[in-house]
Amino acid sequence: MTDSDSDFGSDARRDELTAHLDLVRRRIAAACAEAGRDAGEVQLVVVTKYFPASDVRLLAGLGVTDVGENRHQEAEAKAAECADLGLRWHFIGGLQSNKAGAVASYADVVESVDRAKLVGPLSRGAHGRGHEVDVLLQVSLDPPGADHRSGVDSAGLAELAAKVEEAGMLRLRGLMAVAPLGEQPEAAFDRLAGIRSSFVSDHPGATVLSAGMSGDLEAAITRGATHVRVGSAVLGPRPAVQ
Repeated sequence: MTDSDSDFGSDARRDELTAHLDLVRRRIAAACAEAGRDAGEVQLVVVTKYFPASDVRLLAGLGVTDVGENRHQEAEAKAAECADLGLRWHFIGGLQSNKAGAVASYADVVESVDRAKLVGPLSRGAHGRGHEVDVLLQVSLDPPGADHRSGVDSAGLAELAAKVEEAGMLRLRGLMAVAPLGEQPEAAFDRLAGIRSSFVSDHPGATVLSAGMSGDLEAAITRGATHVRVGSAVLGPRPAVQ
């Protein structure tokens, strides 16, 4: 491939991302308008899982400030390669306790804290970095016994929140959730809005609500989401080789 071919490919990809971003931003604005909210209240987090650092660079040039990753090894490498861009990195995937300290060394926000076992390693990793890490508690919206169950039960939020607040270098910022498979997102996010209302009354500074993805961001925004995590609607289908 010649330099001109490479430049053409980069230009074509930039045009594609520009169009996709514009559409997603329009969707966010429309959902906010319907809910009587200011579009500036909702932060777009672009999920770049399986996509190259070159896409992250293009996104940064198009005004994206927040990037989400699901897998530690990929996230760590990509954050290092793009360290000059000043992006805010969100770790949103399932987190193992033996990887939590390493995740805290580059992630600005860890959205998937769902058990107390993660808090100590995250705190130590943040201390080692010398940088506070924002934490969201992942609350489960799945019915009991679901095979795909993830997140902490709403009944366990208070105890987990206390653990985070007691730890050094971690800031409790709010909640994260994923609509269960096979259920209308509107119903799931209605439950989430109720959980969030009670949680914020006990933790007034923890107002972040990360909910909604490519297929259901409107339902999340109309129910109070402050952050939406969007991958395929911006970047397109995941690459065949992962």
